[in-house]
Amino acid sequence: MCGIVGYIGKRDVAPLLLEGLQRLEYRGYDSAGIVIAGKSGGLKAVKAKGRVRELEARVPKRFAGTTGIAHTRWATHGAPSDVNAHPHLDTEGKVAVVHNGIVDNASELRAKLEADGVVFASETDSEVITHLIARSQAASLEEKVREALKVIEGTYGIAVMHADFPDRIVAARNGSPVVLGIGEKEMFVASDVAALISHTRQVVTLDDGETATLKADDFRTYTTSGTRTTATPETVEWEAASYDMGGHDTYMHKEICEQPDAVDRVLRGRIDDKFSTVHLGGLNLDAREARGIRRVKILGCGTSYHAGMIGASLVEGLARIPADSEPASEFRYRNPVVDPDTLYIAVSQSGETYDVLAAVQELKRKGARVLGVVNVVGSAIARETDGGVYVHAGPEVCVVSTKCFTNTVVAFALLALHLGRIRDLSVADGKRIIEGLRALPEQIQEILAQEEDIKKLAAEYAEAKSMMFIGRVRGYPVALEASLKLKEISYIHAEAYPASELKHGPLALIEPAMPTVAIVPDDSLLEKNRAAMEEIKARSGRILAVAHREQEKADHTILVPKNEDELDPILMGIPLQLLAYHTALALGRDIDKPRNLAKSVTVE
Repeated sequence: MCGIVGYIGKRDVAPLLLEGLQRLEYRGYDSAGIVIAGKSGGLKAVKAKGRVRELEARVPKRFAGTTGIAHTRWATHGAPSDVNAHPHLDTEGKVAVVHNGIVDNASELRAKLEADGVVFASETDSEVITHLIARSQAASLEEKVREALKVIEGTYGIAVMHADFPDRIVAARNGSPVVLGIGEKEMFVASDVAALISHTRQVVTLDDGETATLKADDFRTYTTSGTRTTATPETVEWEAASYDMGGHDTYMHKEICEQPDAVDRVLRGRIDDKFSTVHLGGLNLDAREARGIRRVKILGCGTSYHAGMIGASLVEGLARIPADSEPASEFRYRNPVVDPDTLYIAVSQSGETYDVLAAVQELKRKGARVLGVVNVVGSAIARETDGGVYVHAGPEVCVVSTKCFTNTVVAFALLALHLGRIRDLSVADGKRIIEGLRALPEQIQEILAQEEDIKKLAAEYAEAKSMMFIGRVRGYPVALEASLKLKEISYIHAEAYPASELKHGPLALIEPAMPTVAIVPDDSLLEKNRAAMEEIKARSGRILAVAHREQEKADHTILVPKNEDELDPILMGIPLQLLAYHTALALGRDIDKPRNLAKSVTVE
């Protein structure tokens, strides 16, 4: 969740680091800091609670150097403050560390260090790493870092500088992403390619249990035991322009508007008209293995969990395989029965979500087949799984997910069609779904064209203190995701329920001050959904319907173009992204960086 950026080369380092931190702001944070190796020797650090702009205002004009590391922090141990901000330096100011992750045995290590006379400056777990490195008697910085990491329990992505070794930065990874950027006589380190993409597209992603030494003209990677590893740089497919706002006021708005093109990308080159199916070469799953699947279990967190719910519905409907979706954070703790005939699918936009990654590792330990549905090539989940599908949404900078959610659901539609055609789905049904998929980009554009009308509706509902979202079967995950979006960026309390559950309790909440958003597709459950709206109107509730035709019982209706029943949830979520966006805008919220949240949740 925190952000790391580092540089070693010939250029003035402070502007490079501050630029990198600004590109990592979307990850969510509460403080920031920077440390450089001064030209006259020693380390110089500046830290500030708040945004990067607060840090930038504090950096002296004479802050020259060509090596440095910087950090944006999302608090886990200790409140946001200047002192708790990274980088953390040892007592003598010779060692500086930036750290993403959590040191599980920090209390025990801190007590031992304090007993030995170490004085801590912060409340953080991360400062423990700094003092362990500083107290090491090893001859090299690499060995000092390895000694410290041997006693650390937990997750980390770190970058380390030492005043006695000014020609290098040492980085290490265990459960928290670390990426090296390979330049021309200059090297970068970051927690996300966004921080370095404007300077190089050649990257090396560290594996768990791997460390690296960066010098201006060289880099080397090792295991934590010191054995040399082979690392070949890969070219990042995204360009620096992908991280710009492109004329939009916020990244969220840009990413909502990018969805027609994003969906086109996830479909491109995958449709096979001859056999009315799709090609998903990355699955590493042949037809015989696919026919042997008896159940599909989808694991994700937050928005990815909701996408997985729609994915499970698609798999059951098209492939006729029992499927369900479960929060990975719950699955990994309930000692689940792992069935060899079950296909497990891990879903994560970043490919680094800790709870999902931990679930994957537990499943692999028990011999399960696990596929990944991720947006980032080379991410931890992509490397840990047996195969999978990249969703090709492009960089998503806003903390809340929009286009990646949509592309993930489309990817599930492709997977469901692939499995269905191997099994019992007819050619005619395969062709029907393909035609529906091809229609999606234009239909999304039709919905986006209604933005001004949706903006007016948002102004009417922005005064609500609480809202209800309801949907049946395919509509229920749409309601859950729409409820989450509203909560995340507007801070309005919202709940989502199956429409069929209203009479079993939630009706007690209905009153004029509590609007209901109803997902009302034109399918076999249309009359059931209308009956639910009747129940709400009978109790003087206001209703905003998202439907394929005007709903008489609703106060307002947002019309969505009709696709195939199975694919309708993809379209019905789009206007509710806009509703959440304009509601938050009307309330003056920080839309791209909502309070208390982070983009990539890489800690437990």
